[in-house]
Amino acid sequence: MSLPDTRKRARTAPLGAAAMTLLMAAVFLAGGVADTQAAAAGAAAPVPRLADGHPDLNGTWDNGSGIDFLHPEHLASGSVCVSGCGPAPGARPVAARAAPRPPPNFPHYRPQYLAKVKWLNDHQLHEDGVLHCRSPGLPRIGPPDKIVQIPGQVVFLYDDVSGAFWRIIPTDGRPHRTDVEDSTLGDGVGHWEGDTLVVDSIHFTDDTWLTDNGAFHTRSMHVIERIRRAGDTLEWQATVEDPKVLEEPWKTDVRIAKLTRDELVEPTPCVDQDISHVVDHTHHDNPR
Repeated sequence: MSLPDTRKRARTAPLGAAAMTLLMAAVFLAGGVADTQAAAAGAAAPVPRLADGHPDLNGTWDNGSGIDFLHPEHLASGSVCVSGCGPAPGARPVAARAAPRPPPNFPHYRPQYLAKVKWLNDHQLHEDGVLHCRSPGLPRIGPPDKIVQIPGQVVFLYDDVSGAFWRIIPTDGRPHRTDVEDSTLGDGVGHWEGDTLVVDSIHFTDDTWLTDNGAFHTRSMHVIERIRRAGDTLEWQATVEDPKVLEEPWKTDVRIAKLTRDELVEPTPCVDQDISHVVDHTHHDNPR
């Protein structure tokens, strides 16, 4: 089922009941980026640095995300069409539609696991934890919405559709902890490669997805995030290694975030919705 991938909640207004129902019927697009011209202008600004010489990543970072609602012409019939659908019966003709999105960047699974990917994809409304107020996990949660950086550590804060999340990343050279339980966001340690912050994370649970369409992973997953500041923009990309199920490491699309003066506020509570009535008009695409 071709649901769009995770997007953060819109910060301009709280969601109403109808919007929340739609929210639980689709996961939000992970590939959303800031406006290209604005990002280019922000990238031209000089990069501020802290006393230790590293780029200053402090601030609230807007990655251009917002709620990606479904085609409104499908709502009158009481069904939900996510993608790959024609106009709903009785819908008014549309003169021009946006060009179709390119094929999604999807992990390459070993052949013996393609059936599992397909089954999870076909049952996404029930199996995808994000649709039921659970953590998106890493790397699906995407770049942080706010970074607090001090000598020896950085703190990542997230305002996600499933709620508020946080990570504390040491950057003082310490190794991974051995006394922590597996978690959806793992245990991360950071180091600098030039002006790029590299975050290495392990110790994951296996109940989250890498992205949309049934992209599961195992507890052996290893995620490396690379974060670089260019002026007033932030570039984020993650690489996933999970040789038990993936044929090769998988890189997410590069996400671009722009420095903003907005501040994070307490997120609207996520409410698990009964979406058993949702009619799926999508078809499964081969994950390869």
